[in-house]
Amino acid sequence: MSSSAVPPAAPLRALRPDWLSNPKVWRTEVLAGLVVALALIPEAISFSIIAGVDPAVGLFASFTMAVVISIVGGRRAMISAATGAVALVIAPLNREHGLGHLIAAVILAGVIQVVLGVLGVAKLMRFIPRSVMVGFVNALAILIFMAQVPEMRNVPWAVYPLIIGGLALMVLFPRITTVIPAPLLSIVILTAITVGAAIAVPTVGDKGELPSSLPVPGLPDVPFTLDTLTTIAPYAFAMALVGLMESLMTAKLVDDITDTHSDKTRESVGQGIANIVTGFFGGMGGCAMIGQTMINVKVSGARTRLSTFLAGAFLMVLCIAFGPVVSDIPMAALVAVMIMVSFATFDWHSVAPKTLKRMPAGEIGVMAITVATVVATHNLAIGVVLGSVTAMVVFAKRVAHLAEVTAVIDPDNTTVVYRVTGELFFASSNDLVGQFDYANDPEKVVIDLSAAHIWDASSVAALDAIGSKYAQRGKSVEIIGLNDPSADLHGKLTGELTSH
Repeated sequence: MSSSAVPPAAPLRALRPDWLSNPKVWRTEVLAGLVVALALIPEAISFSIIAGVDPAVGLFASFTMAVVISIVGGRRAMISAATGAVALVIAPLNREHGLGHLIAAVILAGVIQVVLGVLGVAKLMRFIPRSVMVGFVNALAILIFMAQVPEMRNVPWAVYPLIIGGLALMVLFPRITTVIPAPLLSIVILTAITVGAAIAVPTVGDKGELPSSLPVPGLPDVPFTLDTLTTIAPYAFAMALVGLMESLMTAKLVDDITDTHSDKTRESVGQGIANIVTGFFGGMGGCAMIGQTMINVKVSGARTRLSTFLAGAFLMVLCIAFGPVVSDIPMAALVAVMIMVSFATFDWHSVAPKTLKRMPAGEIGVMAITVATVVATHNLAIGVVLGSVTAMVVFAKRVAHLAEVTAVIDPDNTTVVYRVTGELFFASSNDLVGQFDYANDPEKVVIDLSAAHIWDASSVAALDAIGSKYAQRGKSVEIIGLNDPSADLHGKLTGELTSH
């Protein structure tokens, strides 16, 4: 055998996950998963209340979503679980038709997400501008903080020093060591203080009863009829879109934070598979969770699928085996963690006076509209869609003014050459017709489009209108300089866009 041959074990080592061979990575991933699991419990219970279902339904959803997406998802270290956005979408269905229809809608939403993923819906992410992304992140940080406000109202005075103490621990402890995640240490210390000193403050147990056994697979309790399908389809479609929007936006955010690439198509399909599995196990469905993902990636430093898997696994272990202990965790400890996540998530650079002075007004407006919409509706998908539409309008308005027309008349005064520069589309072509001197131009008119590009039917119609105006005055028009795509589009549509 040649000395340069690669031993058979080398390729296997290359495929081996980092956490199998690196104790430091293993420790980081395990502890990150534990912190996320602790943070998931009260959130899942709260979202169950929003959806109008038993807390176990939300907790089961968080367990199955996290475990399944850790295997089939396209973004490592991202956390998927029961979410508020999904809860808001399906709450009316549960209220009007019951849990069986809700579960059936979750399964159908998963099927829709798989189909959308296969069809390439993830490619639409390229059309979301940076200003919308920044607005999405900032709005999310605000929502995370706002979600903690109810936990600080009408509570015993001891809650406030506990929250301040938790924040202080998370700020100061990493300066000493990062071996143990600061959020985990904060939760343990605050729990020990409240239990040891018998301090009466709201706890996780006050949110609802934790499940005592694993979920059992089964079919939704609904009649399998066309009537059922028409009832659940609108809710399933809305859930599929909201879930994919939040998941893909969160994946893109994690890509930026970790400076790595994720497979958005695989993530779209994975979200669908996770929701299908969750539905068959009686869960309320879900999508990517930005808050818990930030705890996992930004605060705890996790980077692999192991942390996502363990977040779901630890969630069930904590509920079933350590339910009484978990129930004693003060909500103040988890509130402190989420406030820290909110602060870390917000893009402070985007609102710095120095940045705002340099940023175009349109970009600032798009960011502000995205933030305001998300905060007002508590729906990230609506904010992203409205922000993207606003950005497109701003872009179209800006580009529309870039089309210029200059005229040069031959010395013998028999020909005029109009040189058109810029992009011709529906916004810019509207102004094009008014930039020609139909009455005073000589008999021959040449329109030079060598420095322009025709993008749509509106531009072809505008050129036809120009030709018609000259023809009415007995003058001829010649169009020259078309590039191949523009010539092809113009050739297909010219003369076909007006009634005869």
